[in-house]
Amino acid sequence: MTRVLSYRRDGLVFDVRDEGPLDGDPVVLLHGFPERSSCWREVAPLLHEQGLRTYAPDQRGYSPGARPSRRRDYAIPELVGDVGGLVEAIGRPVHLVGHDWGATVGWMVAAHHPELVRSWTAVSVPHSAAMIRAWLTSRQLAKSWYMAAFQLPRLPERMAARPGGRMDRSLLGSGMTADDVARFRREVVEYGALTGGLNWYRALPLGPPSYSSKRVRVPTTMVWSDGDVAIVRAGIDRTAACVNADYELVVLGGVSHWVPTQAPAPLAEAILKRIGSAS
Repeated sequence: MTRVLSYRRDGLVFDVRDEGPLDGDPVVLLHGFPERSSCWREVAPLLHEQGLRTYAPDQRGYSPGARPSRRRDYAIPELVGDVGGLVEAIGRPVHLVGHDWGATVGWMVAAHHPELVRSWTAVSVPHSAAMIRAWLTSRQLAKSWYMAAFQLPRLPERMAARPGGRMDRSLLGSGMTADDVARFRREVVEYGALTGGLNWYRALPLGPPSYSSKRVRVPTTMVWSDGDVAIVRAGIDRTAACVNADYELVVLGGVSHWVPTQAPAPLAEAILKRIGSAS
């Protein structure tokens, strides 16, 4: 039995943090924007202690070998296919966990490829159909202003170019610590991954319109924090209707959007409970 330190899909090479007991049940951890696989660094050891093996990929746009230049290469079906490629490399169905954009992709993996997923834990971001409904019925659209701003070519990259500039201040305002922002600069900006990460937003208009409406039929937990400045409660409450399986909502009090780095212990507890129920 060997480590899966990278895998290939459609000519792209994805880097993976494969950690924990080699014979442990597989757990795939999907990061969001603007972070990489290191955002799971405090959650993963808590899963390893319970005998689980974790696979945290640097996703499309973040791994140096997986940075295509076209917007359409970042459409949701491609991101979903990347996760399928990792599960294929692992060789058996996995327990899936995703934060932020990783949650958006994870919802669609669980919905369209339930044969790959034994359990699903979404962190911070609700099912896409619930999110769209929240845009129409709550303050969510105003909270999502940055998605429109990120559509602009080159301007977001210029905003992030200067340390201490507008991008850094925005991340601090969202609840990131100074150490988190320093990690963003080192692991995303200086690593050359910013444009790739932004391309996930820029490809949003290119996805199939009906792709996001499919319901999930695997055991699911939704973890949301009431200090999240980006995601309001409305979409979270609508998510239960998007799941035709055992479902639980876990609300973390006093935690910002950045749950994996700021509340690793309660998040790991929720993940382990969901995995236990599926097992």
